[in-house]
Amino acid sequence: MNVLTGDKEFFNDIKQIQYEGLESDNPLSFRWYNPDQVVAGKTMAEHFKFACAYWHSFNGDGGDPFGGATHIFPWDRQSDPLSRAKDKMDAAFEFITKLQIPYYCFHDVDLVDFTNDVVENENRLQQIVAYAKQKQQDSGVKLLWGTANLFSHPRYMNGAATNPDFHVLAHGAAQVKAAIDATIALDGENYVFWGGREGYMSLLNTNMKREQEHLAKFLHMAKDYARKHGFKGTFFIEPKPCEPSKHQYDYDAATVTGFLRQYDLLDDFKLNLEVNHATLAGHTFQHELQVAVDAGLLGSMDANRGDYQNGWDTDQFPNDITELTECLLIILEAGGFQGGGVNFDAKIRRNSTDLADLVHAHVGGMDLFARALVTADRILTDSDYRKIRQNRYASFDEGAGATFEQGGHTLETLRDFAAANGEPQPTSGRQEFLENLINRYI
Repeated sequence: MNVLTGDKEFFNDIKQIQYEGLESDNPLSFRWYNPDQVVAGKTMAEHFKFACAYWHSFNGDGGDPFGGATHIFPWDRQSDPLSRAKDKMDAAFEFITKLQIPYYCFHDVDLVDFTNDVVENENRLQQIVAYAKQKQQDSGVKLLWGTANLFSHPRYMNGAATNPDFHVLAHGAAQVKAAIDATIALDGENYVFWGGREGYMSLLNTNMKREQEHLAKFLHMAKDYARKHGFKGTFFIEPKPCEPSKHQYDYDAATVTGFLRQYDLLDDFKLNLEVNHATLAGHTFQHELQVAVDAGLLGSMDANRGDYQNGWDTDQFPNDITELTECLLIILEAGGFQGGGVNFDAKIRRNSTDLADLVHAHVGGMDLFARALVTADRILTDSDYRKIRQNRYASFDEGAGATFEQGGHTLETLRDFAAANGEPQPTSGRQEFLENLINRYI
């Protein structure tokens, strides 16, 4: 991958990050992530398709619900919006190529500041997309997915596709059309919908059925438009509970799966799951992954973590090897992602004010995934992990249990079996053994 720098080098103290192996003490190197290393039949690069989240890495300013910006970065100094957008893109592609990250992801308003004028927004986006296209060609970096920000502008205070005001819905459609056009122009492999305010604050003023029907129509229109204009990628829905609406229509993986099934969207849409969103929904990320896998809808993931002492979406970089190993077990057994990859939807902390902090965060995240992949593969190939789980359901593999799975029983015949065979003997789930097994391979 070619390192790209614009007229000025923003990360001038950072050389291209290389794989140096476990013996390296260089904090600006990969110790585990070797993109060419083959694990479970694919290279690490193919397994992960790592992506940099444009919004957190280059638009994030360190602000939180209780305070303003602490990150004043050098690509934000131009007053002209297009000049500032180009500086930001120069910084982004310099960073991405120095870390050898193969993909990036963006919202439309991340690339260039939007106004309240639809035509002006489209013109600005087209100009910066042309700039991005050249950057991609020069570097080899690809677009994993694009999306439209339909939640930050005040007009979307009651949602976009689910807004009770048709005029607002139309503005959302204009943004999605332009974002799809940009994604197609940049050969984006997927397109994401995160309904950041597609929900309600109170049922007292909400027709929930009508709003969800509008959302389904909106998604069908967007899908049809993209297909008509040559987009062959996958559409993703990203679940998230509660925040910012009291109740989100895209609450979790199971909720979104039911929505897609009800409104005939399963052929074109899969799930983009985020770790911090899973925990806010009261689930583990492993649970959300398994729900998506079982429905055949595991498309992509946003990698981050939450803070268990905070009640909001803190979007921290991942650092839990045990949790991630358990996740990689599920992903590997499922055969990997369907279309997507691993997007670092994470931001450096409010008090991490050096440009190098952004580098350390991504290096650590990529290494963690690589280590978890190697560990999970060893567990699947060298241990009794699969056998223990399979044996737990052995009573359904033959005899009356197999007859049940094949639909050969009635409630009466099950009653007769229970009466004839007495009380079942308890069988251990061996949870502690399995937890120790994971730690042993780590």
